[in-house]
Amino acid sequence: MLGLFGTLDMGARSLQNQLTGIEVTGHNLANVNNPAYARQRVRFQTNTTIPTPLGPQGTGAQVVAITQLRNALLDRQLINEAGLSAYWQTQQQLLEQAETSLGQQLDRQAGSVSAAGTSGISGQMGLAENLSDLFNAFQSVAAQPASLEERQVLVQKAQALAEQFNRLAGRLTGLQSTIQQQLQDEAAAVNRLTAEIAALNHQIARTELSAKGPANDLRDLRQEKLEELGKYLNLEAVEDETGQVNVSVNGVMLVDGQQVALPLEIYDAGQGQWQVRTSDGQPLPLSSGSLAGLIETRDGPLADALTRLNQLAGALIAAVNTAHGAGFDLEGNTGLDFFEGTDAATIRLNEVLAQNPSRFQAAGVAGALGDNQTALALARLAVTAQPALGHQTFQQFYHQTVTNLGEALAQANRQVKNQEAVEQMLRRQRDAVSGVSLDEEMTEMVKFQKAFQASARLVSTVDELLETVISMKR
Repeated sequence: MLGLFGTLDMGARSLQNQLTGIEVTGHNLANVNNPAYARQRVRFQTNTTIPTPLGPQGTGAQVVAITQLRNALLDRQLINEAGLSAYWQTQQQLLEQAETSLGQQLDRQAGSVSAAGTSGISGQMGLAENLSDLFNAFQSVAAQPASLEERQVLVQKAQALAEQFNRLAGRLTGLQSTIQQQLQDEAAAVNRLTAEIAALNHQIARTELSAKGPANDLRDLRQEKLEELGKYLNLEAVEDETGQVNVSVNGVMLVDGQQVALPLEIYDAGQGQWQVRTSDGQPLPLSSGSLAGLIETRDGPLADALTRLNQLAGALIAAVNTAHGAGFDLEGNTGLDFFEGTDAATIRLNEVLAQNPSRFQAAGVAGALGDNQTALALARLAVTAQPALGHQTFQQFYHQTVTNLGEALAQANRQVKNQEAVEQMLRRQRDAVSGVSLDEEMTEMVKFQKAFQASARLVSTVDELLETVISMKR
């Protein structure tokens, strides 16, 4: 039998057990606003029984572990979904910046593409308006071929169009440069996180080797780092029997236990196309995460927009120069190019025309001041399908460029919205398992408080019984 002293020991252990429960409850409450924290619970186990003439008799309970409530499947799903969310959010942000750079966006309320106009895209300061202004100016000169005022307006419109081309090319090129810098920054962030995960693996292994239970708080911190890492790239995290997590990307090991296996670096794959590889030179194909979003947006919609802008500028330069070169100015001169340059970055109005608008070659016949054949031919280019542009007019081609960018952004917007819904659902599911509930913790605290008071009463009762026994000897 336990006897009075055995019962006193049992009461003391019970006090300690309930105090541990209150301490763990307090730890949970302190982390109620910490999203990386998984609530913890005290695991009790019945103490060893002792044999008595009446049979085995219990000796109370003991704390055997402090465990955390986690669902490993939900944790892995959240890492994967966070990567997809970051992938689409990165594309969304970059495409919004690209659309802002163009100064125009797809207007879904305006209907389909028109034959030659700008319906379907919106924006007051975009290239579409500059193109219209140029061809309207050609038409105005054709109406008054000898008017220096109309020729001056034409020069201003042509300069404005060329400068707009230059600005758009500069903005899109600048956005690509920003992406290169962001790739460098994110690769550095990945290397920092893999080093931190390897260090946490070391701490967890050392702690769990020397203690009886799991290193709950260190595991929470490591899970937080894994989820942050998953926003940069698609990863697979596998925990081994020692509690350490190995991290790999498409079979390439980044974290091997307590060591960073292969740091990442950015390299130029040619023509300024920066890619990601490991430090031993292996290209690292990525399918999700912000790194993949940066690379795919740069090489996809942004590169396409810049290529089409250069194609448009090149075709405009060639068509206008061909028509203008065959005409004659007010003094009978001919053969002058209207534009100089070869693409959107280099296009500019011929300096001779900028300084002297009378050199505009509006006539189709030398010395015929009232002739407007060349000016009319230039104005008709607005509705002429260009073989170099896939047999589209200048406006139709530019409209298609804006539409392509707008559709890519619309796709990114839809995917971001879907991913937000999926991620929120998963987080709610995980919070139901791992999140700290104030109601539950208050209930637990009251339960441990009452148990502590009852245990204290047990000790007090045994003490009184011991006093009674001692008094019997007096």
